[in-house]
Amino acid sequence: MNEMFKATDKAVALKMPIGESLMLKSREIPWQSSDAPGFWVKPLVEDQSQGIRTWLMKVDAGAFSEMHGHSEYEQIYVLEGAFYDQDHVYGPGDFIVRAPGALHTAGSKQGAVVLLFYSPDPTGD
Repeated sequence: MNEMFKATDKAVALKMPIGESLMLKSREIPWQSSDAPGFWVKPLVEDQSQGIRTWLMKVDAGAFSEMHGHSEYEQIYVLEGAFYDQDHVYGPGDFIVRAPGALHTAGSKQGAVVLLFYSPDPTGD
């Protein structure tokens, strides 16, 4: 599986809370480069023990990522701009969910900001 969009820097992301509420001011966190040129991330929640990640991702105008897949479920909510894959162009308010291993491209002609949720496959496949 070709994992893409890994943060190259280690920002402080929240862990999943236990009996409390946690808050992070994402505007105060700098965008981090990723393994894919033109794709920037802000890790919001990362909990390796549960296999959960929630990130903001900014896609530069003209950025494109070749066909790849993820070992987890990937959920994408488009906040700003336009984001596309090999099948569709998605705008603000559009939501995409991909099964583990689903191959796809990713890119943006004009730039975009999306909210990403990654969660493990409960079957363990």
